[in-house]
Amino acid sequence: QVQLVESGGGLVQPGGSLRLSCAGSGFIFRTVAMSWFRQRPGEGREWIARINSFGTDTNYVDSVRGRFTISRDNEAEIAYLQMNNLKSEDTGVYYCKAVGVDFWGQGTQVTVSK
Repeated sequence: QVQLVESGGGLVQPGGSLRLSCAGSGFIFRTVAMSWFRQRPGEGREWIARINSFGTDTNYVDSVRGRFTISRDNEAEIAYLQMNNLKSEDTGVYYCKAVGVDFWGQGTQVTVSK
């Protein structure tokens, strides 16, 4: 049974940092690319970052490039999203997804506010 468990969200002030984690199980983690998505209040879910199965290639949406870093630990079967210099527009629910696996976790809430 596929599981994706996101954690690490919370309330942070503008300019602050958070590190999100995504624990995957029920599939061969090391063989699939991983992505992070977010859903801002009142909006649809948008893709923001992707990392290949080896952890050697990453891609980002323009709005987070240079501030967010996606990484992975295939031994621990965890994907990460390091978020720096957070802005109010980064507020939303963050989800990870295994590329090609039709399953979504519960997400983790990130709120950037004074």
